[in-house]
Amino acid sequence: MKNIKLTYALVALFAYSIAQSLNNEAVAQELNCTVVLNSDQLFAQQNTDAANLSQLKNVITDFMNARRWTSDNYTPEERINCRLNINLLRSVSQGSYEANAQLIVLRPVFGSTYETVVFSYVDRNFDFGYLPNNPMYFNENNYTDELTQTLAFYAYLILAADYDSFSKLGGNPHVQRAFLLSNMASARSGVAKGWVSSDNTLRNRYWLVENLMDQQLTPFREGMYNYHRLALDAFAQNPVAARKQVMNVLTTIQQVNQLKPVSVLVNSFFDAKGQEIYKIMREAPKDERQKVFNMLSQLDPTQTELYRKLLK
Repeated sequence: MKNIKLTYALVALFAYSIAQSLNNEAVAQELNCTVVLNSDQLFAQQNTDAANLSQLKNVITDFMNARRWTSDNYTPEERINCRLNINLLRSVSQGSYEANAQLIVLRPVFGSTYETVVFSYVDRNFDFGYLPNNPMYFNENNYTDELTQTLAFYAYLILAADYDSFSKLGGNPHVQRAFLLSNMASARSGVAKGWVSSDNTLRNRYWLVENLMDQQLTPFREGMYNYHRLALDAFAQNPVAARKQVMNVLTTIQQVNQLKPVSVLVNSFFDAKGQEIYKIMREAPKDERQKVFNMLSQLDPTQTELYRKLLK
């Protein structure tokens, strides 16, 4: 009898171990970030160790993808696809780089194979230091170094953009974390350009998170849910209703733009969505296309020629 009980106990323990293993495998990190490191300009100016740059790329990739940024459970299929394109401009001293970067956040659209760009941001002040074989330590409560602080800031921006697209203001906890990281960086003496409020372009990291926290821009962030869940995700089933939602979102952005005429958040939206909005609206009735053109040419004048095709 004892042998039978022992056998059952071993079987139960084995089954539990398998279940735990499967559960652990099903829980993944949140980000699936592709890192591209462009060093052409750097190599053209000076001798640079390619192996060091390869290591740098791997370290950044691991930092973004191997870390758990939230307590939420993700399956591998649910990870957020994103891209970080880093353009190294020059090395001012050993292990010290001047660079710019582009962060792109992607999201699947329901009922299709299409991935939409939720967020696109160009950081013209991605300057940092990194020495080979140095591990990257990140402490959310303390500034460690420029590279880890900026990458962690990006990670929370990615999460905020993704969560905002699935529920109204769902990204708030991640915006708050990005805000705290920005505050820590800007409070330091000798603060880097990317964190200063005095940036004349109003497009650096300081102003990006300031926009996300600004109550005047809350309707814009709520519009990100309407655009993605009520327009894009519904487009295949009801394109007429989806286009109406897009027009409502543009009207909201127009109102926000009157309150905050120079907003990096609004500019980044049209960087990401200009082509997409054109494709969505080109099959709309003529009066709708005219109305959308009037709004877009005022909100995003840099792409006016693209939007003018709506009038044909």
